[in-house]
Amino acid sequence: MTPLILILVSYLIGSLSFAVIVSKASGLADPRSYGSGNPGATNVLRSGNKKAALLTLLGDALKGWLAIVLAQVAARSLGLGPEVIALAAVAVTVGHMWPVFFGFKGGKGVATAAGILLALDWRVGLLTLLLWLVVAKGMKISSLAALLAALLAPVLAWVWLPSSAQIAAVFVISVLLIWRHERNIRDLLTGKEGQIGEQVDKQ
Repeated sequence: MTPLILILVSYLIGSLSFAVIVSKASGLADPRSYGSGNPGATNVLRSGNKKAALLTLLGDALKGWLAIVLAQVAARSLGLGPEVIALAAVAVTVGHMWPVFFGFKGGKGVATAAGILLALDWRVGLLTLLLWLVVAKGMKISSLAALLAALLAPVLAWVWLPSSAQIAAVFVISVLLIWRHERNIRDLLTGKEGQIGEQVDKQ
């Protein structure tokens, strides 16, 4: 039962949508009601509240990191295999994308994936984040940065992660992240994708 409990806990941690939580605490509109409709830091930034966007980013990354660290501690303490950590990584991602606390309407998983990667191996996390930052700063398009980072992450995982289960988990997370960006991919191809920080009138 222990692995199932860890997976469930990871999913519940992922289901904490910090975009919605922080926005409500800051007196902002629900991020699912404006802009891209995505409850994530980039969309919260469209409200013009940089502090709320930063808190969303940190919260979503922290929950990914926390789920993996808890799974790692449990695996060491109880003699569980690396598969448990891999399943926890997928579970917290699924929780973020389909949160039970918020009507299963979640985000795309970029910040949460960053937290997961940093907990799995700091080199994988840091290099993936570095690529995201370079593209995001240079092109001002968050989705493009996320998509390129999602393509790089499995390669870095293959190089540095210690188990095939964890490498597979990173691959699954990357596929989910790319799939959640389907609309952004269409907008990128047609030149309609917005830039980071574009504000919306509804505020």
